[in-house]
Amino acid sequence: MKYNQLENSDLKVSEICLGTMTFGEQNTEDDAHDQLDMAADYGVNFIDTAEMYPVAPRAETQGLTEAYVGSWLKHQKREDLIVATKITGPSRGFEWIRGGPRVTAEHINAAIDGSLKRLQTDYVDLYQIHWPDRYVPMFGSTSYDIKNEHDTTPIMAQLEALSVLVDAGKVRYIGLSNETPYGVSEFNRCAKELGLPHIVSIQNAYHLLNRTFEAGLAETCRHENVGLLAYSPLAFGHLSGKYLENPQAKGRVTQFPQFTQRYSKINVPEALQAYAFIAENAGLTLTQLGLAFVRSRWFTSSTIIGATNLEQLKENLETVHIEPSGEVFNQVEKVHQQYPNPAP
Repeated sequence: MKYNQLENSDLKVSEICLGTMTFGEQNTEDDAHDQLDMAADYGVNFIDTAEMYPVAPRAETQGLTEAYVGSWLKHQKREDLIVATKITGPSRGFEWIRGGPRVTAEHINAAIDGSLKRLQTDYVDLYQIHWPDRYVPMFGSTSYDIKNEHDTTPIMAQLEALSVLVDAGKVRYIGLSNETPYGVSEFNRCAKELGLPHIVSIQNAYHLLNRTFEAGLAETCRHENVGLLAYSPLAFGHLSGKYLENPQAKGRVTQFPQFTQRYSKINVPEALQAYAFIAENAGLTLTQLGLAFVRSRWFTSSTIIGATNLEQLKENLETVHIEPSGEVFNQVEKVHQQYPNPAP
């Protein structure tokens, strides 16, 4: 397992991060502990979770993911692990989280205290805003519509509140998720202006069917020294190939169809078939090609994988040994030019 320095921090994160959003919905506590044990045995030192997990979000299960991680974490050598979690942003409902989540100082303090209690730890290594407090198009929406703007906590005020957590030792570093070039730049502009902690990471979707990060965010993150934590590297399981073989295969896509609209867009099936063809000719599975591609990008600090069983997890973890040739990636580029970002 390779370890990468997370920009502007002293965190050396494994190139594979274990995502946990299935814990508490598709996976039991015992399942969760088995996955965490396997990941650690393979050298994974980086675990990502969130206060709103598991997915699909429900009042009855909210917080179970952190609790399952916490009941495992209390038996581990804490200093050997890098634990990341997230505060829930507004604009998606979830009234059961603090009466309607926001990213204000009051909400930030309540959210971190809840997360620390569930995780059974005194601190988290990386604390992320799950999505912006302000309006931005996301989760399949790509066009900014000023009619959707709403009152928001100023970025400077959010950063000041997060800085208090760093000073208190509850959080080591701060990051963003589902952010834009403007958001990354503005957070770090405020940090420089006020001498506050910089953003060290951004957790955004990135995979063969969605390479929109490469447009504005790659340049922004390079100059702002912000590392990408790539989530959904297999596009909700589409890049495992299982839905090509059986559109009704068991998985998140069929279990939670409300989260899959972005994968129902034009050219998704054609792109998937083209990437599957490249993988087969290279003697690879589509999973191996998809994860190796994300891991190979210069801006990827860690690739967040998730699984619902140990067999899937083992396959994902062992892709760290897969290094496709330059010719394979040249073929990937040709498909990307033909079907650019069909699932943004």
